[in-house]
Amino acid sequence: MSYLRVLAPGMFTTVQDLGRPGYGLVGVSPSGAADPISLRLGNRILGNPEGAAALEMTLTGGTFLFPNGAVVALTGADCAQTMWTPIEIEPGVTLNVGPLPQHARCYLCVQGGFDVPLIMGSASTHVVSGLGRALRKGDELRIGKPAGLIRNFPVPRDLSFRKTLRITAGPQAAGLKQLCSYPYQVTDDSNRMGLRLSGPTLAAPNLANMLTEGVPLGAIQLPPSGQPIILFVEQQTTGGYPKIANIISADLPSIGQLRPREEVRFELVEHATAIRLLKERQERLL
Repeated sequence: MSYLRVLAPGMFTTVQDLGRPGYGLVGVSPSGAADPISLRLGNRILGNPEGAAALEMTLTGGTFLFPNGAVVALTGADCAQTMWTPIEIEPGVTLNVGPLPQHARCYLCVQGGFDVPLIMGSASTHVVSGLGRALRKGDELRIGKPAGLIRNFPVPRDLSFRKTLRITAGPQAAGLKQLCSYPYQVTDDSNRMGLRLSGPTLAAPNLANMLTEGVPLGAIQLPPSGQPIILFVEQQTTGGYPKIANIISADLPSIGQLRPREEVRFELVEHATAIRLLKERQERLL
C-alpha cells in the first residue's frame, strides 16, 4: 500500500477535492479547493480525474514522507519546488514544500489521488461543519491506484491570479462606486469561510426589514461595520446582511490565492461580461 506520512503539516493543510455542491438546503456549503483551477490542472498532469483528492497547503507549505514513493505534481502558489510538472518521488524520500512567498495556497496532487473516506460524496475537509480536520504530524493518507497515464501537456499559464476582482451588482447593491474606487486590504482574521476586508467604510442600504436568505459563493456582504466580507468556500448558507455584489465565477479561484494584508481592488462588470469571461476561461482549460 502506497501512502503519505505527514512530518510537518504547516500552518493549515487539508484534504480537498472539488467539493460537495447541492447540500445548501441542509446548511452545508460546498467547501472544496479554494483554487479549484490549480487542483484540476494538477490532477490532469498526473492522469487523475480532475476532482481527485489532493492536499491544499496554506502560506507555509508542509513536509511529507513517501515510504513507497509516488509521482506527484505541485500547482498553485510557487513553493521553491518544481511546479506544474510530474515529479517522481523515490521510496523513502521526504518532500519539503514551501514557504509560499507570493500567494496563499499550493496543491500537492499524487498520481492515483488520495484514497480517503467520502462524506456526502466528497473528500473535502469542511472545518466549519465538522467534516474532517486539518492534518497533523503523524497522519497517514493512503494513495489510490493510478487511473490514467501521466499527460505531457502545456499548462495554460495565462490563468494567472488576479488582484483586481471583477464583480456584478448584488441583490442589495449599494456603495459599488466607492467599493471600486479604493483598494481594500485582506485582514488577518480571514479564512476559508470568508475574507474580511479593511478599507473605506461603505454605507449599508436601509433594509431594516430584510429577511435572512440564501447566500452564494463569492457574495460580498456588508455588515453594520461597513467593512465588506467576501463569502468563500466554507461560507454560511444563509445570511441577513446586504449582499452588495458578487465576485464573478471566472475570478473565484483568485480569491483562494489572496494573502492576509494583501491589497485587492474591484471592477464592476455587467452580467453578460461575467458569462463571457467564464466561457473564455473554460475554453482555455479544454
